[in-house]
Amino acid sequence: MFSPELADALGGSDALAKRRRAAAERAVAAGQPSFTEEVWRYTPIDDLDTAQYSIGAPGGGPGPAGLAAGVDDNAAAVIRITNGAVTDVDVRSDGISVTTLDDGADDLVGIVAPEGPDVFGDWNLALASAPVAVSIEAKAVVRAPVVVHVHTDIEGLAWFPRLVVAAGRMSRATVIEHHTGGDAPALICPLTELSVGDGAHLGHLTVQELGSEAWQIANHCSDVGRDANLRIGHVAMGGAYARARIGTDMTGRGGHSEIDAVYLGRDASTLDFRTFQTHVAPYTTSDLLFKGAVDDHARAVYSGLIRIEADASHVVADQTNRNLKLSPNAWAESVPNLEIENNDVKCSHASSIGPVDADQRFYLESRGVPTDVAEALVVRGFFDEVLDVLPSAPIAASVRGRIDELVGTGTAA
Repeated sequence: MFSPELADALGGSDALAKRRRAAAERAVAAGQPSFTEEVWRYTPIDDLDTAQYSIGAPGGGPGPAGLAAGVDDNAAAVIRITNGAVTDVDVRSDGISVTTLDDGADDLVGIVAPEGPDVFGDWNLALASAPVAVSIEAKAVVRAPVVVHVHTDIEGLAWFPRLVVAAGRMSRATVIEHHTGGDAPALICPLTELSVGDGAHLGHLTVQELGSEAWQIANHCSDVGRDANLRIGHVAMGGAYARARIGTDMTGRGGHSEIDAVYLGRDASTLDFRTFQTHVAPYTTSDLLFKGAVDDHARAVYSGLIRIEADASHVVADQTNRNLKLSPNAWAESVPNLEIENNDVKCSHASSIGPVDADQRFYLESRGVPTDVAEALVVRGFFDEVLDVLPSAPIAASVRGRIDELVGTGTAA
């Protein structure tokens, strides 16, 4: 796929250089994945030709505000990473430190994912040109969000953003990771690590609105400590092919995680989600709710796994995926799974794929609402359950407005 020699040219400590080389060697040995592998089933991965992309870190200007418009104004910190380079770091609040490759971020890279969860995760470790680490001090309460803008607008560029968030014990913070891009083809393979210390509360929201020719293959790895709380939100509305592998490891007794997503596919895009709720410690809980809609010739894939380890008793874990088909040519697949090695648990999983509910539409039509508006209002309401719990109310409002534009409600929020 890529040359391991590329890893030797990147910065960092000697220890990181060795880890980069080892990761590159693992990735080369693994080779490019195929749709015949179960974890890449239903995907266009065989269409990926890495030879058409060039590794680089040219930097550049900021991307569009998009769904994050206005969020920077009251942020605790704003970080901009453009085309493989950190272009701006503005810390405005106490209790936060931000480090880059030049000042020690490599000490935190790998605290949750020392090896990639897949071949693209290993390539990320090998070729991340601009890793950024955000540390929240123990007991710090950071009320405003930390906003990280990741932008790509150079044709044929391949790069590997890496963000590490370490929330110290008993701290509270929210991080927004906003991915934007131009219309040119590009390959972006981000990896986000979230380490939630004992008793900490961390919110993390990914907003993906890439250009229509971009491929994104993302990994998201989390470790939740004792009595800690992690709330993950994911919004996906762009890209030709956008994949997010989201894994939460519940390693501390009494930890809780919530994972929620909203996605809307249009044209010929493919949105692909693989989730892993892994319970290692007892008395842990997790709740997942993914809701999406596909229109035109778009495709959506969801595969989720709840895994309960042998020592993880008294676990409560739920997983739900709902999909709306807004066009007869749209397609969706949903595959929930359970692996349970302890009998003293409560687990559930559910999924559905179908058109807009005819009864709900008829109810509105019977009260004089035109059919197209009635259907759009049902779609809007379908997403409310997730939008109401996203870690950022301003972005949730922006997403509602975007859904209104795309499905044509023509109504105000």
